[in-house]
Amino acid sequence: MEQQRRERRSFTDAHKAEVVALCRTSGKSVREISRDLDLTESSVRRWIVQAEIDAGRRDGLTSDERAELSRLRKENRILREERDILKRATALFALM
Repeated sequence: MEQQRRERRSFTDAHKAEVVALCRTSGKSVREISRDLDLTESSVRRWIVQAEIDAGRRDGLTSDERAELSRLRKENRILREERDILKRATALFALM
């Protein structure tokens, strides 16, 4: 049986928090809630784990730390590109 790929969707932090709260309070399993809300079970489980990390109940990078890490990686990539451009420009001017 061939599975069709679903178009990638994005959800707000507020929506994720609502789903996590529903999982904690409803008494239903994550599988049932995922099916009811047309979400993948793995996504909902990831949201629950991330909520536990953000609350300090589990080790790992918090959402704020992940965002900062992403920003710093992007900044680092840009700075390396700029440095490489300056190196090439210096080499070009040295030849003149």
